[in-house]
Order: sequence, then C-alpha cells, then structure tokens
Amino acid sequence: MELKESVLNKSVEDFSQGGDGVLRYQCRLCVPNVDGLREKILEEAHSSRYFMHPGATKMYRDLRKVNWWNGLKKDIL
Repeated sequence: MELKESVLNKSVEDFSQGGDGVLRYQCRLCVPNVDGLREKILEEAHSSRYFMHPGATKMYRDLRKVNWWNGLKKDIL
C-alpha cells in the first residue's frame, strides 16, 4: 500500500500508474507475486513457440521489455 500511495503522490521515481490503473516501472508492467502469476508468465515464455525455447539471457531480455518485478533476472537465470 505504501508504494501505491507514493506513486499517486508522485514521491517515487520510475513508477507510475496509468489511467487503466496498472502500476508501471519505467513503462513496464509491474507484475505482482500473486496466484502464481509470475510463474505463469515464465512458463508461457518458455513454452511459447514464439520464444522457441530461448536461452535464459534472451528470455530475460525479451520479458523485461514489457514486464518488471523485483528479482525478474534471478527468477530466470
């Protein structure tokens, strides 16, 4: 809750909340650690034919273009 209030008060840099209510970090979606959402994103990225079983570094680079969460790199590599 503190982060949300800080974002709304514009007292933190790099975080924003759009008109859609989605929290973003440097324009990337902030992915909460709820209901296995992060794991689902990682599974989809790994099994998707569009990623074609990328190496960990490529998968990280591709995912971080759109998504953000604290520890994303660690979760992949």
